[in-house]
Amino acid sequence: MRVVTIAGTVLLLAALAACGQVAPYDNGVDPRLLTIGPTRSPSPAPAEPVPGRCPAPGLSVAAGQVDAALGHRASVLTATNCGVAPLVLDGYPAVRLLDGVRAPLAVTVVHGMSYMARDPGPARFTLAPGEQALSVLSWSNTVTDGDPAAGEYAEVVAVPGAEAQALPLDTDLGTTGQLTVTAWARTLLN
Repeated sequence: MRVVTIAGTVLLLAALAACGQVAPYDNGVDPRLLTIGPTRSPSPAPAEPVPGRCPAPGLSVAAGQVDAALGHRASVLTATNCGVAPLVLDGYPAVRLLDGVRAPLAVTVVHGMSYMARDPGPARFTLAPGEQALSVLSWSNTVTDGDPAAGEYAEVVAVPGAEAQALPLDTDLGTTGQLTVTAWARTLLN
């Protein structure tokens, strides 16, 4: 009886050891590294401001991480005066949401406050070189009737006549079709 137990244990250990090994494939790829199911193609390289390059007229814009609360979303835009001269800001950035191939989405952009951000309203102020201004993009991920919309980029024109900057930004708009933008300000309102 003891011989059967030892032989059974040896066979069990051999079987378990074999489970951790993978037979080589003709293509040399370890099948444990393959993903099963649909995969997403890499998005095209975003037209972000390149470090060391200052888009005309001297404002570089970046989008912050997306914050979420109760089905609402928000991302803070930060405009930095990367030029050598002071720049005047007055009002709201112009924003369009784009899909993965950078085609515009059918989204209504409104200026004002939302669940996620208070709007200070347009105010004229000057940004010295190196100074920053903030604006909040917000939306709701409410799904009712229709197809949900999702964007992968926010195209931002910081001030009239400025160069458009496409920033990577996942926007899961649900079926609301609306994006709210606050005015540029030195600080965010609580």
